[in-house]
Amino acid sequence: MTTNDSPVLRVSGRPVGRYVTRPELPARLSPRPYLHPVTTLAGTAVTELSPADHTHHLGVGVAVPDVEGHNFWGGRTYVRDKGPTELDNHGAQRHISFQLRDPDGFVEELRWVASGAELLRERRTVAATELTDAAWALDFTFSLTNVTSGLLSIGSPATNGRPGAAYGGFFWRARKEREAPHVFTPDREGEPAVHGSRADWLALAGSTWTLVLAGATDATRRDPWFVRTAEYPGVGSSLAHEERLAIEPGDTVVRRVVTVVADGRLGRDEAAALVRKAVSR
Repeated sequence: MTTNDSPVLRVSGRPVGRYVTRPELPARLSPRPYLHPVTTLAGTAVTELSPADHTHHLGVGVAVPDVEGHNFWGGRTYVRDKGPTELDNHGAQRHISFQLRDPDGFVEELRWVASGAELLRERRTVAATELTDAAWALDFTFSLTNVTSGLLSIGSPATNGRPGAAYGGFFWRARKEREAPHVFTPDREGEPAVHGSRADWLALAGSTWTLVLAGATDATRRDPWFVRTAEYPGVGSSLAHEERLAIEPGDTVVRRVVTVVADGRLGRDEAAALVRKAVSR
């Protein structure tokens, strides 16, 4: 069933994802729209929602732990010289409207609100496209505009003093299985080698599925990858890796990530071929 609050994405008529626009979540989880469940064409789920290890991980979406001190990621906030700390600083992403809605995608407008004020206005464009009979692509673009009268900056635990924790931006919480997934890029493999690296694409291969994420603009490709496989399976593109990302009043930051969702465990050549096809469309 498709409702105004949870449209279903379809590829050639087959449902591959549900988009929840107005989730009923506690403030501590930084409520925001998300895609879940996302599945392969064969129906295998490749996302998780509020898993026990990180209840603020919400399928696929955009989450940022520090927008001028406000937490749009959920959970605790990393405070310099103090560590992860429970703070009453959570923001929310609020769905305004769909400018376009089709079975295979949508264009949405959102407000990023914290402490009763709107900080950012977002335009989000999502499209699902069939690649083969065993793979499809999720094309996800988000544009964040500073609607305040002052400078806004985006940070991460890494920029706030926690090495290796530069999460924040597009984030995919993958399905947790008995064995940790294998992660690789065109020239690296394994979490220690891939985490924090810059690569045109990154693949996460589970037991019967593979995700291949690719930055589809120059700015997105410059963002390093945030990767977790041992602790939990998750991949993101880091907006604030080494330093805070400043957004002047009225300016807009745009990022685009295309993800191949495939049945089976892909090798490097197969992943590269599919991602080339997905990004060139």
